[in-house]
Amino acid sequence: MTVTENKAAYEDHGDGAGAAPHYWQGAFVGDEEAGRRLADLPAAVGAALAEGLETETVLAACDALATALRDPAHPLHARLAPHLPAGEDPALLAELGGLLSRRELTRKLRRELGSATPGRLNRADPRETVYEAWAPVGLVAHIAPGNASTVAPLSIVEGLLAGNVNVLKTSGGDTLLTQHLMAELAALDPSGALAARIVVLRFPSSRQEWLRLMCAPADAVAVWGGEGAVEGVAAHVPAGCRLVEWGHRISFAYLTSDAWSDPGTLDALADDVCRYEQQACSSPQVVYLDTEDEGEVFAFAERFAAVLAARPPAAADVSAGEPDPAEAAELTTTELMARLEEHLGLTRVFAAPDGSWRVMADTRSPLTASPLHRSLWVKPLPRKRLIATLRPMRRYLQTAGLAGSPADIAELSRTALAAGVTRVTPVGAMPDSYTGEPHDGVYALQRYSRRVAVQADPVRFATTACLDDLARPVVLPRPAGPLLGKEDVRKLGARVARADAELYFRSGGSTGAPALSLFSYDDYDTQMHAAARGLLAAGYDPVGDRTANLFYCGGMYGSFISFFSVLERLGGVQLPLSAGPDHRATAQALIDHGADTLFGMPSYLWQLLHAEEEALRAYGGLRKVFYGGEHFTEEQQRTLKEQFGIETVRSITYGSTDLGPLGYQCTESSGGVHHLHSDLHTMEILDPVEDRPVAPGETGRLVFTTHARRGQHLGRYVIGDLGREVPGRCPCGRTAPRFELRGRTGDVMRVATYFLSHRRFLALAGEQGGHRGELQIRLDRTDARERLTVRVERAGATDAERLREAFLSGYPELRSAVAEQLLDLAVEAVDGASLDRSPTSGKLLAVVDARG
Repeated sequence: MTVTENKAAYEDHGDGAGAAPHYWQGAFVGDEEAGRRLADLPAAVGAALAEGLETETVLAACDALATALRDPAHPLHARLAPHLPAGEDPALLAELGGLLSRRELTRKLRRELGSATPGRLNRADPRETVYEAWAPVGLVAHIAPGNASTVAPLSIVEGLLAGNVNVLKTSGGDTLLTQHLMAELAALDPSGALAARIVVLRFPSSRQEWLRLMCAPADAVAVWGGEGAVEGVAAHVPAGCRLVEWGHRISFAYLTSDAWSDPGTLDALADDVCRYEQQACSSPQVVYLDTEDEGEVFAFAERFAAVLAARPPAAADVSAGEPDPAEAAELTTTELMARLEEHLGLTRVFAAPDGSWRVMADTRSPLTASPLHRSLWVKPLPRKRLIATLRPMRRYLQTAGLAGSPADIAELSRTALAAGVTRVTPVGAMPDSYTGEPHDGVYALQRYSRRVAVQADPVRFATTACLDDLARPVVLPRPAGPLLGKEDVRKLGARVARADAELYFRSGGSTGAPALSLFSYDDYDTQMHAAARGLLAAGYDPVGDRTANLFYCGGMYGSFISFFSVLERLGGVQLPLSAGPDHRATAQALIDHGADTLFGMPSYLWQLLHAEEEALRAYGGLRKVFYGGEHFTEEQQRTLKEQFGIETVRSITYGSTDLGPLGYQCTESSGGVHHLHSDLHTMEILDPVEDRPVAPGETGRLVFTTHARRGQHLGRYVIGDLGREVPGRCPCGRTAPRFELRGRTGDVMRVATYFLSHRRFLALAGEQGGHRGELQIRLDRTDARERLTVRVERAGATDAERLREAFLSGYPELRSAVAEQLLDLAVEAVDGASLDRSPTSGKLLAVVDARG
């Protein structure tokens, strides 16, 4: 189903309350149609699973939905308001929006599955050709509870994050909130992949045939509810199917003597009891005191009853504020039984005259469930008996709220966990949670996933970091919105939330004033893993290579730090030397520690190798050079191979400070040809003047949209580089698009009415002039005309006059400007150290415009 069809199906369904209470793969359908489709569910699941689902597709749609849910003025609220349960606060939608944001879901993915893209078959250990991923189980059947509006949609989102097809049952009395939320979510996915993975049905549990048809083809069945609900569903779960129980649990508070004497502890405990009216599984039902003294139990119960009595009654808009008849009967029965046992000296009851709360002190330690609605048991339980008393109830335990000294908390946490508790919190924070928190002792996403592995031939797959790169291209949401320039990105950076600004980098400033770029550590980690995969593709061997990291360091410049991180993730041997002025000491360190691989900026590496040529040629151990930030010309690469015995000279990455790694070379790439990091970015190539795509193969402005960033959306960023698409599939077998760098927009100079290119000068110097060193252009203005000076490194230069003739003969526009006496052309041979460079990164400034 296309996005247009998907939206139309959603917009034309009406309110769905009568004939169309079910949402099935993009359309609202009635009972008869849903029954027919249920019979064919296995085929529908197989068809959906045959199409890949990128995690980014789920994240992008959820984040767009979250943005709308958090905005009360968005039309979405008017569409969903009729489907809110009676008495439900509309703020529920904003709460859902907070849970569905990219920030929250990405953190959940990282915490539970270890990565923001857990489905990609990456190397488990970069030094081995073993690939692991989290794969969907297939079909997850969700049986949602009838008393929690947010559980059903969130359960489906968890299934989607794991890549599954999801069929969910809501109870016959539920509204269609989940159906409409899922329709809104699917409508935000242009690919239609989400719609194909969502089915929401509304029917009563008495409709056993539908329940059987739901569960029969399932690979996992998730049930929310008590033992009765689980048992009713378990009968339909086939052999080998994973049953995921999200059942009712019991939680308790445990107080040491110091803590229960503190009035602040009693107030905090009252907060836990009154919040949600004890309806949460994490709400305390019992308070245990670390004592054997029955008098202390009764005294505490009386003190706590006074605190509870001072609390305001339940808010009218809280659905659990008034117990239903069955709950009221249980409350009455429990209280009466406790009062009867007062005559035996076993209990003492403190209760509100109107029955709005009750505290029941009991001298017996075994765990007793509370009838809820501000009803609390108080019992003695010395810590030495804690495990023996609670372990028999371990299947039902969830939260222990602890109050005591730090040493007590440390000891009691271990004891409570050994008894079967799955989470420990401070008293006063029992219902609180955090993003990615395990639920009932497990991670939901892991329960909806399988850990899979592929072992590959270490020789043929030596440079393959991700097996999926050879299988299918990554398809990310298409970029939209206006083009962004560097100034726009700078303004966006100034608005990054403090929580997302954890790492600060400055650009090298080679094309202007250094710019600040902000990253979260999660984003940085994602990018360093991507750069590491690219380095493997380029031929880096983390087992055999001994690497000297010679990038510039300091001044908030990111190259050295980034490639330190890359090597750390690869497990490669590293000499973190950085680029320094003492070439002799650097060369000696390379020799002393057996370095055979160099990381660095071409201009620095060129200086180092020539300054210490005699020692390094005698050493003879250098084998690989991976460079970044600039380019080695073909003549320079030939020099590295012929004079220094270097076998591999390849780009370490193509990227920028603000966007991170954008492209990588494979062993079949040369020059400026790179593969796109297509799991992180989408790329457009636009006309140099107009905002339209160029024809295939033509050179244009490179425009990138990054999808894997938290807190900062960098969409359609005009990075300042020129490039062209390289057609066809690469001989290396990777499906990622290829592009060739063709210089920077700033390297094209307007001189004497002509546009001249630094790249053209560089090519002519090498191809016709035999120049192997660095080259820089300086522009000046004289009294008579403009002056263009080509400054070439003396060590690699041939005769200056020969170079001047090469430029004039090979560059017609330059020849015309000189012939028309609009331009003076000079060629100067200078020491490499005298060329102008960026003070931050050490990059050679390609063009120095001093015309003012």
